[in-house]
Amino acid sequence: MALPGISLGEWRAQGNDLDFNGHAIRYWDAGKGEPLLLIHGFPTAAWDWHYLWWPLAARYRVIACDMLGFGDSAKPRGHAYRILEQADLQQALLARLEIREPLHLLVHDYGNSVAQELLARHREGRIRLASCVFLNGGLFPETHRPVLSQKLLLSPLGALFGRLFNRARLAANFAKVFGPRTQPSAEELDAFWSLIARHDGPAVMHRLIHYIRDRREHRERWVGAMQHSGVPLRLIDGPLDPISGAHMVQRYRELIADADTVLLDGIGHYPQCEAPEQVLAHYLAFRARLDGTVSGASADAIRNA
Repeated sequence: MALPGISLGEWRAQGNDLDFNGHAIRYWDAGKGEPLLLIHGFPTAAWDWHYLWWPLAARYRVIACDMLGFGDSAKPRGHAYRILEQADLQQALLARLEIREPLHLLVHDYGNSVAQELLARHREGRIRLASCVFLNGGLFPETHRPVLSQKLLLSPLGALFGRLFNRARLAANFAKVFGPRTQPSAEELDAFWSLIARHDGPAVMHRLIHYIRDRREHRERWVGAMQHSGVPLRLIDGPLDPISGAHMVQRYRELIADADTVLLDGIGHYPQCEAPEQVLAHYLAFRARLDGTVSGASADAIRNA
């Protein structure tokens, strides 16, 4: 059965506000049970999870925010956006919600880097993580293949290109990174663009793109955290993604011992939007295996489906 999702208007109406260092942050909190933090990617926002939100909230306490510079949260001009600060934001949100038990993570794209920093902090005893599931993202800078728009944002012309970014450019970029049979609808593109454009978002895109440099700077710390944190990991990946698809999964299998990976046939960069039912099934299978409620053979069969 297809997951119905949540309209952007309904999603926005369910949000709450957090003050983070003087900046207004929009966040969402639903369900009961073990806490599950969802972290979105670039250049979109927490609405990316709208298909999975209620199915996950039926089982867990799900939490998500639009990170600083994204979606309906503040987008301060001249701000030095960094992954370390976004990890601080996630921890501030958890403190606001008084979540102290071990935390599960489900993350995508830019959110993968935030999760890697949280894994490093787990090793340092600064947060307690119970598991982490990655969707498509640049876990290794050596395998990241930026699209032209990302290269332009990183260039000296980045500020100008960001201001010229519009819905048509978003549609053209998404057409390249989504699977050929799972392209976003016009309504979805309208919603994505509304979130990017809010608070004059294109004016800060060239600053948000610094995450690509953050990945290079912190590569050893973040990859080491995946290798040595002891936190159970899974990677669910759309292999047709030109940015972080099958080639990134190959590198993951080379560097992560006993790598637990799932490839979603025909899917691109946004599995949670392109194939939410599959992502949900593979995520729940991972959690069931952690809880010991399915046999290893059954888990392997689901993983390799």
